[in-house]
Amino acid sequence: MPSNPRITLERITRTQSAWGTLRAQKSFAGMTLDQFRETIAPSLTARATIARLENELIAAQNQRDDADQASNDAVQLLVNAIKGDPDEGVDGELYEAMGYVRKSERKSGLSRKTKVVETKPAA
Repeated sequence: MPSNPRITLERITRTQSAWGTLRAQKSFAGMTLDQFRETIAPSLTARATIARLENELIAAQNQRDDADQASNDAVQLLVNAIKGDPDEGVDGELYEAMGYVRKSERKSGLSRKTKVVETKPAA
């Protein structure tokens, strides 16, 4: 049955500490304290690797966010240049191919809603 990694680490740490503090010279389950430490070492090493990788992930995400900001600025500059180009403009196919709506295809935004007339039942 899998257990919570945080609880497992707590148990490993507490067990090792108590054994080392109170009965360091005594063997249990056919193991000395040093043999026990060798047995739990892969678990502690894996946790250290995970912590390092999580820190690297955070750093990589920060680098990506910084690079994305520069990329977004470059994209906006390019789109503005295309909009201002006399051969392309906001009604050109390049503008549309970049994911924008051409000026000629935009809806006016005007809507005329019809009034709903309620009829009263005859009494």
